[in-house]
Order: sequence, then C-alpha cells, then structure tokens
Amino acid sequence: MRQPSCRMNDDEYQLLVRAASACRMSVASFLAHAALKAARDLDRTAAEIATEREVVNELFAVRRHLGQIGNNLNQVAKATNAGADVPHTRAVLDAVHRAAKRVETFTQHYLDGQSRPA
Repeated sequence: MRQPSCRMNDDEYQLLVRAASACRMSVASFLAHAALKAARDLDRTAAEIATEREVVNELFAVRRHLGQIGNNLNQVAKATNAGADVPHTRAVLDAVHRAAKRVETFTQHYLDGQSRPA
C-alpha cells in the first residue's frame, strides 16, 4: 500500500472536508476516490466533474422530495379509502405534478448537456 500526501491551505482543506462529509466519506477515502476517478479519465474537464456532482446532489434532493410526497399521497389514499373527507387532495396531487415536472426538466437539461441543471 502507498500513502501519497499533498499540501493545501486551510480554505482548500475545509472545502475537502465539506465535500467528503457531503458524500459520507472520510477525507482520505474522498481524496483517493476523486483522484483516481480523475486519473482514469484525463479527457474530462473540471466543469464536467463539477456538473456530475450537481447531478448527484439534485438526484438526492429529488429522492427526498418524492419520499415526502409519497408519504402524503399514502395518507390521502388511506383517508379516502376510509371514507374521510380529504380537503388537501388537490395540494398533494399538485405536488406530485410539480415533482414530476422537476424530474422531467432536470433530466432534459442533463441530456441536453447543460452545465447547470435547473
């Protein structure tokens, strides 16, 4: 096993720590993973790599949002099946439509090769 080292200033290190934390990785694991990924594909630009991170962040946000909406939709279905009046049905369905539109827009931007997803 080899253990390379590098030097960075405090701001750079804090950026690295935040990135590793966001990925739920140790600093060493994050650094190794990022460096090896970049080394295996030297044709990629920094912008492409940054865009990939934005894609992952957006997908996590969408997954969280869809989970919340799914819970609300299940509550509406349960109440409706029990014969209850469900005054917020329209709001939940509107949220489902907004989430679907967000996924559709993001996917289209990503497929079109935009550098900053909506």
